[in-house]
Amino acid sequence: MNRTLKIYIAILVLLFIGIVVIEFSTPQPVNWQKTYNEKHKIPFGTYIFYEELEGLFPKSEIKDIKRTPYEYFNDYYDWEDSTYYASGTYMLIDERPELDNTSAQELLDFASFGNDIFISANYFPDRLKDTLGFKTDNKYTFSSKANLTYTNPSFANDSITIEKGLSNIYFSKIDTAYTTVLGYQKFGDSSYTNFIKTSWGKGYFYIHLQPAVFTNYQLLKKDNKKYAAAAMSYLGDDTIFFDSRNKLRATESSSPLRFILSQPALRWAWYIVLITILIFIIFNAKRKQRIVNVIKPLKNTTVDFTKTIGNLYYETKDHNNLIEKKITYFLEYIRRVYYLDTQILDDKFVKNLSLKSGKDQKDIKQLVDKIAYLKSKSNCSEDDLLQLNKAIEDFYK
Repeated sequence: MNRTLKIYIAILVLLFIGIVVIEFSTPQPVNWQKTYNEKHKIPFGTYIFYEELEGLFPKSEIKDIKRTPYEYFNDYYDWEDSTYYASGTYMLIDERPELDNTSAQELLDFASFGNDIFISANYFPDRLKDTLGFKTDNKYTFSSKANLTYTNPSFANDSITIEKGLSNIYFSKIDTAYTTVLGYQKFGDSSYTNFIKTSWGKGYFYIHLQPAVFTNYQLLKKDNKKYAAAAMSYLGDDTIFFDSRNKLRATESSSPLRFILSQPALRWAWYIVLITILIFIIFNAKRKQRIVNVIKPLKNTTVDFTKTIGNLYYETKDHNNLIEKKITYFLEYIRRVYYLDTQILDDKFVKNLSLKSGKDQKDIKQLVDKIAYLKSKSNCSEDDLLQLNKAIEDFYK
């Protein structure tokens, strides 16, 4: 190999390395696709909302629906008693949901037995619109942002303004005999209905027209999460049936083994091969694996440290300091779990906390009054500390 050829090869190698370095160092462009997928962390995915459902509904079980509503709820229908042996709230968030008339009828049947249906979307099947008596229209506007508000005075501070992902869809007709308006969207000086509650049988449909408010981008922007939390407060604490964007049929159709797994003989042959390989790996590893020394994990001294500090405060009779810390931790818990402002502990705060926590308003009022009294008291006693601790523990239970 002559010197010139070596130089050319070196140049090509350097060019290749340079291209690889540039490719990996270039930041990936933001994906603004509106997927509304609960597994996606892109701006218009719903990963954050899905992860926060357990916090919004601490007493509810979250079940993913990976089939159509018809296929899923039809399995829970008892044909002998003509009733469902499942109850809860069906939830769907998608701009253009794949909801056919058959599934729409299944949701109507499910709601008629006392269950709730929450759908945030722009387009709906005709069966749903005709039965519930509502129509939607697209209002073209030059405004690039909209203000979203609730009709409930308790949610007056939960209004937000959004720009990206905005929809111009609004309710052009509703059945006023069975429908309650829950919210509006305002473009400039014009307001349009965008959130309704309509009764059907023993249950209710909650129809919302701005699914973008539940996406990652909007929930992380300013205090927009309070609007989504307020919308969820209309729903009960029963089981949440979350309509997943990751349907099982999509997974099955893309599997390269779908034909093998669809044939019983081939499926069992495949399983036997996998089990045989696994057994071989286990026995082979046991023969060649050297003895691994047992390393004892480090002892967690956090609990002991906490007990020591607690005893130190208790023995020094620094009751004011302990009371202050108990109150600070409790108010932080309220802000984190129920998204409530704890700066002003007035009657409005008591009412909102009662609505979101499900606790008796009278008990919450007594606890708030106790906190206000102890914060203003200069010399607290041990009885004050014990009473405050009991009241807070009762609230947690």
